[in-house]
Amino acid sequence: MKTGVRLSSVWKLLLFFMIMAFEVTCNFLLFFHFMDLDEAAVRNAAPITFANIILLSLLFWSFDAVRRKQMISKPVKRIQQGIDNVIKGDFSTRIEYLHGEDSGNEFDVIITGLNKMIEELSGVETLRTDFIANVSHELKTPLAVMQNYGTLLQNPELSEEQRIQYGRAIQEQTRTLSNLVMNILKLNKLENQQIYPNVEKYYLGEQLCECMLEFEAVWEKKEIEIEVEIDEEVQIEEDKELLSLVWYNLLSNALKFTNTGGKVSLVLYKDETFAYVEVKDNGCGMTTETGKNIFKKFYLGDTSHATKGNGLGLALVKRVIDICGGEISVSSQLGEGSTFTVKLRRSKNG
Repeated sequence: MKTGVRLSSVWKLLLFFMIMAFEVTCNFLLFFHFMDLDEAAVRNAAPITFANIILLSLLFWSFDAVRRKQMISKPVKRIQQGIDNVIKGDFSTRIEYLHGEDSGNEFDVIITGLNKMIEELSGVETLRTDFIANVSHELKTPLAVMQNYGTLLQNPELSEEQRIQYGRAIQEQTRTLSNLVMNILKLNKLENQQIYPNVEKYYLGEQLCECMLEFEAVWEKKEIEIEVEIDEEVQIEEDKELLSLVWYNLLSNALKFTNTGGKVSLVLYKDETFAYVEVKDNGCGMTTETGKNIFKKFYLGDTSHATKGNGLGLALVKRVIDICGGEISVSSQLGEGSTFTVKLRRSKNG
């Protein structure tokens, strides 16, 4: 491979030399054509002229070879070396600039783009590694629980009540595992843009009420007070199915983190341009550090470890809101509850 590249370079240099020699020869012939010289003088001058042609051609050839090496070959070699390092998995590689990041040199412009790309790839690789590690850990937990209960069920001396209890435990862990896999698949599709928004115009208040009613059994069981303030005239143009994931996750978390006898509020209001949805609870709340990282994949804050979650729900919510061009924020105090606020653009006539 390298031998072939070297031979190709030699042939290119020889071709350049021959072209330059031809060009210089033609110029000399044109020059002598318009001069009144006798044949003897031309014969005497011919060897010297030919030697000059060879010398000039060699000078041009040498100059071009040096120019190519300094201005093209070295920068290309430096860039290629950096790319080779990245191909080998070294994402800490940064290609050194020729004259500086802001020099305006064409190669430096390319190097700037490549360094940014390598930096992005480094971040993606870190996320991928962490993602795999976290998925492996999250999968091990329910599988280990199911394995343990499965072993216990093989005991012939178990009472019927214990069998039912262990069976329910396995069923619960199966549901947890299923939800984990479903959320991973959804998040993967969203991050790889395999889900495209199916935009339609609809009343947001109706969707919020429908989602809230799906949790009726939950709030009744925990005796949670529900407060709803909905502006019924708010219309948006978004993917209804995607946004249902947002409301489902936010309401599910609010009810999950609210203690028995607590309170959950759902509010929808608008201004001239945007619609705002607030989901508020007076549950356990979260620390400032947890609030900063709550939308990251698999992130579980201190208060979340006591609950049955996998840290993917809010990552899904954030990705959906980004796709819809909206914004989401959270305000919380530890021990006092949390408020999630979603901001979406209203439709022109809604």
